Amino acid sequence: MSEHAASEAARGPEAVVIGGGLAGTTAALTLADSGVRVTLVEGRPRLGGLAFSFQRATAAGELTVDNGQHVFLRCCTAYQWFLDRIAAQDLVTLQDRLDVPVLDARRARLGRLRRAALPVPLHLAASLATYPHLSLAERARVGRAALALRGLDLDDPALDETDFGSWLRDRGQSPRTVAALWDLVGVATLNATAEQSSLALAAMVFKTGLLSHPGAADIGWATAPLGDLHHGRARTALERAGVRTVLRGRVTALRPAADGGWQVDVATGPGRAERLTAATVVLAVPQREAHGLLPDGALADPGALLRIGTAPILNVHVVYDRTVTQRPFFAALDSPVQWVFDRTGTSGMTSRGQYLALSQSAAHDDIDRPVSELRDRYLPALERLLPAARGATVRDFFVTRERTATFAPTPGVGRLRPQARTQAPGLYLAGAWTATGWPATMEGAVRSGLRAAREALTELGRPAPDGELTAA
Repeated sequence: MSEHAASEAARGPEAVVIGGGLAGTTAALTLADSGVRVTLVEGRPRLGGLAFSFQRATAAGELTVDNGQHVFLRCCTAYQWFLDRIAAQDLVTLQDRLDVPVLDARRARLGRLRRAALPVPLHLAASLATYPHLSLAERARVGRAALALRGLDLDDPALDETDFGSWLRDRGQSPRTVAALWDLVGVATLNATAEQSSLALAAMVFKTGLLSHPGAADIGWATAPLGDLHHGRARTALERAGVRTVLRGRVTALRPAADGGWQVDVATGPGRAERLTAATVVLAVPQREAHGLLPDGALADPGALLRIGTAPILNVHVVYDRTVTQRPFFAALDSPVQWVFDRTGTSGMTSRGQYLALSQSAAHDDIDRPVSELRDRYLPALERLLPAARGATVRDFFVTRERTATFAPTPGVGRLRPQARTQAPGLYLAGAWTATGWPATMEGAVRSGLRAAREALTELGRPAPDGELTAA
């Protein structure tokens, strides 16, 4: 801890942020930038929430592994603000123009979803007109559905009660069209199929990403391990902002303080505990954990948090003894494989070979399968997609599982997601599961932290810093 941060800690915090994921880190930085003394408490030994890295010894050497592949789009303005705020823009790349290779395993055919330098919706017209995974009639019907989607009012509460799959069927979208286009994008961004997704959230994704402005869906990703961004650079930014960060700190109780404000009890190790008092608390933890800490009366219906479902993501990691693809990433059809990313350079792999990570969203059927079964399922599938993999030796195969990776974007979830401000003065909620209007993405997490901080600053009578709050 710096001398300045130690001095601020001795005075006691004005605000306590519970949770060091993207939402909590964002809230802490925004509060500190307005001159608020902040203590951030995180139960893990690192920041970053579910977007983190770890070390793994393999036959190819020591690798730095991301727990899962995380991407952002050009329209993710809040997350890009966050990258600027933690000085991490040099650790990401962003496509000049959307270009997604799509491999069909059954027909051995390559298609591409890419944009042209034309206004919306013409920017995707040429790509759609030549997309080989759909028939001419199916492509024409996609255009009509996209125009209907563009006309939806995202503020209409009825959209939240409808499932996206039914809406697509009613507009002539065939099962093949849903699989080869709508779910290709939707499953990766919503962590659910069209049948399982709220029309409100699906419409938000497609309207914002594909139908708002030409470059909105250009894809960005980290060129360094996620831990370098969301822990390393974020920790440095917090330190410089004067935030006291307590890692391995488990909050055991949150209750009103006798003289006003809040009392936060934190277990910091075996037989060690700390009691913090502050006027403001931002609770930036998953919804079930938040439910367990909320004091009585904070929400009109606290049980709603428990009715927000969760959805899993499985990540399959394969290290080959040679290069099997030249593409930085691609999506797959007619295959158990969904999206494949080349993580060779990011992992620090120095020996000959290639490290691929498969991102499998909405992985309800696979999340609990033994590694041996997953190996038998995914290695042959990769060989069908990548001929060069057929003669390659697999030097390592492992999986990472996030059983509760995101909230489930099911119809009706919108009315369960709470606002940042609670009914208890000085207590705020943050997290991608709160009412951001976005699905469970890094963008949604950052927006939630910004909103919680904005509400807190208003109640504290502090001006918000210029710039970042406009992103949300």
